[in-house]
Amino acid sequence: MFEPFQAIRVERPRPDVIREHRHAGWFAVATVCFGAFMGQLDASIVTLAFPAMQQDFGSPLAAVQWVSLAYLLTLVGLLPAAGRIADSTGRKQMYLYGFALFSAASVACGFAPNLGVLVGLRVLQAVGAAMLQANSVALVVTSVPREQMRSALGIQSAAQAIGLAAGPVVGGLLVSALDWRWVFWIKLPIGLIGLVAGWFLLPRTRERTPMQRFDILGLLLLLLASGGVLLGLSGLGGLGLSPLASVVLIIGGLGLAVGWLRWEGASVDPLVRPEILRARAVSVGLIGALCGYLVLFGPLTLIPQTEGSHGRVGLALTCLPLGFGVAAVLAQRLLPRRLGPRGRAALGAGLAAVALALLAWALPQPGWLAALLFVTGLGLGVFIPANNTTIMAAIPSRLSATGGGLVNMARSLGTALGVAVVTVCLHAGAASGAVTALICLAIFGAIGAVSGTLTGNRPTI
Repeated sequence: MFEPFQAIRVERPRPDVIREHRHAGWFAVATVCFGAFMGQLDASIVTLAFPAMQQDFGSPLAAVQWVSLAYLLTLVGLLPAAGRIADSTGRKQMYLYGFALFSAASVACGFAPNLGVLVGLRVLQAVGAAMLQANSVALVVTSVPREQMRSALGIQSAAQAIGLAAGPVVGGLLVSALDWRWVFWIKLPIGLIGLVAGWFLLPRTRERTPMQRFDILGLLLLLLASGGVLLGLSGLGGLGLSPLASVVLIIGGLGLAVGWLRWEGASVDPLVRPEILRARAVSVGLIGALCGYLVLFGPLTLIPQTEGSHGRVGLALTCLPLGFGVAAVLAQRLLPRRLGPRGRAALGAGLAAVALALLAWALPQPGWLAALLFVTGLGLGVFIPANNTTIMAAIPSRLSATGGGLVNMARSLGTALGVAVVTVCLHAGAASGAVTALICLAIFGAIGAVSGTLTGNRPTI
C-alpha cells in the first residue's frame, strides 16, 4: 500500500555502467552545471522583461519589481532549511524535486493572467530553487575526490558565468522577437535535460544527518531576518521605501539575525549547527563569498545605468562573466600548485579590486571598459571557487547540503547588496556617482582579499 510513497522517498541508484565509470564523479558535476546555468540565467533574464510586464499588466515598476523581490526573499530564507532537510533525507532526491518544481513553476509563470498570480508563482519557483541550489554545491563536493574539489567547483562557477552572460542576450531576443512570457518558458527544455541527467548520473547520498524535529522557530527567525535585510536593501535601491524605513528594516533584520544565531545555539536540532559557523574558515569565508558576489553583480547593475544599453556596452559587459568563466576553468591548471586557497583568494580578489579601482579612473575612456571588466572577471573567477572550496572543506560531508545552502545564501545577499550599493551611490553622487560606486566595489573586493587570507589553507572544524 505504501510502495508509491516509498518510491518517491527513496533515492534511486545510478546504473552500474555509470557508477563504475572512472569519470562518474565528473558526470555528476556536469549534471549539476545544468542547474547552475539555469539559476544564473533566471537571475539575469527576468529583469529584462520588466518593461513588457508593466505594459501588459498596466502596473508601475515598483509593483513589477516584486516579481524578482518575492523570489529573492523566499530563496534566501529557505536555503539553509532546504540544505538541512537534504542532509537528512537525501541530496539527490531533494535536488531532483527542486529541479522539477522550479521548471514546472517557470512554465506556469509564463501563463500568469495577472501580476499577483505571477508573484505567487515566483514564490513557488523560489521554493524549487532553494531545494536545487542548497544541494548543488553539496553534490559537487561529494561526487569527486577531495583533491579535485576546487576544479569541480570552478567548472560549476563557469556554468554560472555562462548563464549570467547568456541572460541579457537571450532575454533581449526573446522579449523583442516573441513575448516576455518566453523568458520563463525557455527554462523548460533545460529543466527536462537536467532532470533526466540527474536521475541517471547523480549519486545517492552516502552520509546523512538524521533530523529529530524540524526547527520551525529557527526557520521563521531566518525568514524574518533575511526578509528585513533584503527589503531594506531594496528600499535603498529604489523600491519606493523612505530611507528611514529602509534603515529600520535593515537594523531590525540584523537584530533578528542575532536572535536566530542565539536560538540555533540553544536548539536541540538546529537548521545550522553552531560549530559550523564557529569555524573561522566558514564564517570568514562566507563574508568573502558575500563580497565576491557583490563585486560580480555590482558592475552588471552599474554599467547599463551609466553607459547606456546599446550593443557595444552589452558586449563589453559580457566580458565580466566571460573572464569569470575562463579563470574558473583554467586557474586550477595554470596557477602554481603551491599557491593554496589563501594565496588564490588574495590574488583573485586583489586583482578584481585593482581592476575596479582602475576602471573608476578610466571610466570616461570607453576603450578600457571591456578590458578592465574582463580582468575583474578573471580575478573573481580565481577567488570565488577557491573561497567556496575553503568553506566546503571545513564542513563535514554529512552536512554538505547545509554548507551549500549557506554559500548560496551569501551569494544571494551579495547580489542584493551589490545592486543596493550601486543604486545608492548613483542617487547620492549625481555626476560622480559611477566613480563612487566603483570605488565602493573595489573596497569590497579588498575586503574579500583580506577575508581569504584569514581562512587558512587547511580549514577544519
